[in-house]
Amino acid sequence: MRVALVSEGTYPYAMGGVSVWCDQLIRGLPDYRWEMVALTVDGSERPLWATPDNLDRVRAIPLWGPAPAGRRRPGAGFASAYQIFLRTLLTPLDPRSDPDALNRRRFLLGLRGMYEYAARDGNLADALTSNQALTLLMDAWHGIRAEGLTLGDSLEAAWLIEHMLRPLSARPVEADIVHASMNGLCMLVAMVAKWRYGTPVVMSEHGIYLRERYLSYLDDDAPHGVKVVVLNFFRALAGVGYLIADALAPHSSYNRRWQLQNGADPERMWTMYNGVQPDEFPLAESEPREPTVVFMGRIDPLKDLRTLIRAFALVRVKVPNARLRIYGGTPAGNEAYREGCARLIEELGLAGAATLEGRVDSPVHAYHAGTVVALTSISEGFPYTVVEAMACGRTVVCTNVGGVSEAVADTGFVVAPRDISAVAEACVRLLRDDALRRRLAMAARARVMELFTLQHSLNAYRTVYEQVAAASPHRPAVPPHVTQIADLSGGRRVEQPDDGPRAGGYATVTAAAAGDGPMLACPRCGNDAEYLYDEVFSLLRCDLCGDIDAADLVLEVAVDRIADVVPALAEQLQPRLEAVR
Repeated sequence: MRVALVSEGTYPYAMGGVSVWCDQLIRGLPDYRWEMVALTVDGSERPLWATPDNLDRVRAIPLWGPAPAGRRRPGAGFASAYQIFLRTLLTPLDPRSDPDALNRRRFLLGLRGMYEYAARDGNLADALTSNQALTLLMDAWHGIRAEGLTLGDSLEAAWLIEHMLRPLSARPVEADIVHASMNGLCMLVAMVAKWRYGTPVVMSEHGIYLRERYLSYLDDDAPHGVKVVVLNFFRALAGVGYLIADALAPHSSYNRRWQLQNGADPERMWTMYNGVQPDEFPLAESEPREPTVVFMGRIDPLKDLRTLIRAFALVRVKVPNARLRIYGGTPAGNEAYREGCARLIEELGLAGAATLEGRVDSPVHAYHAGTVVALTSISEGFPYTVVEAMACGRTVVCTNVGGVSEAVADTGFVVAPRDISAVAEACVRLLRDDALRRRLAMAARARVMELFTLQHSLNAYRTVYEQVAAASPHRPAVPPHVTQIADLSGGRRVEQPDDGPRAGGYATVTAAAAGDGPMLACPRCGNDAEYLYDEVFSLLRCDLCGDIDAADLVLEVAVDRIADVVPALAEQLQPRLEAVR
């Protein structure tokens, strides 16, 4: 079987969890032949991974390099497709509604029309930034909204969308299956292959692509109109990605809920957890002499290392000899963030106690160097860092994002994102209580051995590939026995690891624990009010307080929807909304 695996900004040109997963998948299925299609910046990137023997080709599609060539000028066909694209892009609808289901198909039709234009030697880059296209964009905007988009904004938005649509002009991939490692731009590659050859499509999601796009634009200084156009583009693209995929493989039940909220078909979904090779993460036989908190991962704003550093300053008050060691490389473009972390360490008087260790040859070295492993991300999928640390017999302190709580369960502490005090309290508790820490460490390793091994993950992917390749157009690609693979959240609260108070007053959240009183749950998705409430305000807690435009963008797609489906929650949300505004 030939599989084309599509990535954006990851394998084989970057390190990180998605890249680890790509390499594991290719090497772990050696009887398959693979092509790697990598969406890159400008094509100058160099591989950081050794090439597996069964990887026949790595093909880069630069998004910011020279525009693809094309001689045919845009005509009525392009204009019609672009008008459909814009109308659906700028019409905000509830993604679970019937009108939005129709809207997604229209958006897909618009994308198909632009692909057909590019495939017939059309210059899509020039067409999208032409005077005609700018006029169509402004007319579509003002037909729905009274104001808010200038000519300059239109040009900037069109320029950004032109670059993001570059995969529509690339040569179609030829394979038995196209597997997109994430939603969004990767799915454009999959769409082109499906349109050209009828190739079936599998989509994974590690972190939620749409959520991470929202987060990335919180601090962006682009004009409000540009943000609206671009984020609406990502939202519409995510919706059609779920529509066109033959099988969806979210990497956690948390991701599955997001996908369902954005129109995914539950009949084509299968929750897939990342796995590790146990013998590559041996049990640590000792602990460092000084109480040490370790972070292992890339230096990136999504990892929210500033929260970890500030929490460590509180840890030092109660555990004066504690150390913080931050392991991981700094991706290109994140240098300023690393420098900011280094300055914060100095400003808080933590020099010498908190150190940026840089990239390490083996993550095992980092995990074994710590007493406790911490991850304070604001967005995750199903993080390798957490599962690897657990496999090494290290207790973890993590924030409740993505599938983290599903990985940790009752073997560590899971607290709210950006809650500095809660992170500090959890770390102090574990550093001081040797018996609790060691008991949880053994439970963590046992949980990985039972549920999160690499072989289990690979076997499941093989099953999905074979079923998708064999499926007829009239029956689901994922058979019923596959869709029932474990949902580890189980619809119940996962209690913290002892009978005492939970760190910072937070626990991992799903439904109310037995005896806590009546549960307020969404009648559509089944999520309880506490889960929905925490999800919204993890986004609003800090960054949005001074940015009303950005708050409006998030509120449009989150809070209003929640209030609609859980009316009683509206009263709880209102005071917080007023405070944010």
